[in-house]
Amino acid sequence: MSSTVPTFPELLGSATESAVHLEMRDSYAVDYEAGPFAQWRAGFRHDPADRTSWWRPWLDLIQETVDRGVAVRRARIVSEPVSEYIRYEHSGTFTNVAAGEQVRWLPRRQASDLALPGNDFWLIDGQLIRWNYFTGDGASAGGEISTDPATAKLCAEAFEAVWQRGTPHDQYEIH
Repeated sequence: MSSTVPTFPELLGSATESAVHLEMRDSYAVDYEAGPFAQWRAGFRHDPADRTSWWRPWLDLIQETVDRGVAVRRARIVSEPVSEYIRYEHSGTFTNVAAGEQVRWLPRRQASDLALPGNDFWLIDGQLIRWNYFTGDGASAGGEISTDPATAKLCAEAFEAVWQRGTPHDQYEIH
């Protein structure tokens, strides 16, 4: 494991074939009082027709990565009925899809027999893992890099198993 964690532009910039992201939490760093989640709770929704209002640096990075021929896929394992935070994520995921990212959702009950790593991760080209660590409250606790072949294989197999069972974003109905 490495203590030097590249930025996301560096990480995705290093990808030549694939960048996959597995998310397994039902809430991430939720701020109920301010910020995008609070705005969503108050009724704000992005207008798909007003791209300039929601296009942001992250989506530029995803589009640039996809335009280079890199497949960017995200799979989310979620409890059902889903948390309020997952409702928020689901409502804005069309922006990721518009940037070229493929997204699938898997109900947690359908993942019970899968071998999954203990933390969320990005896997670049099947070899470089960026672990995403979180506190119990969902705040970021930093990241770590690994190139261990056995661990990369575990991550790749776990992601593909979730991906195969997952439902594409445009077909996943919130329960």
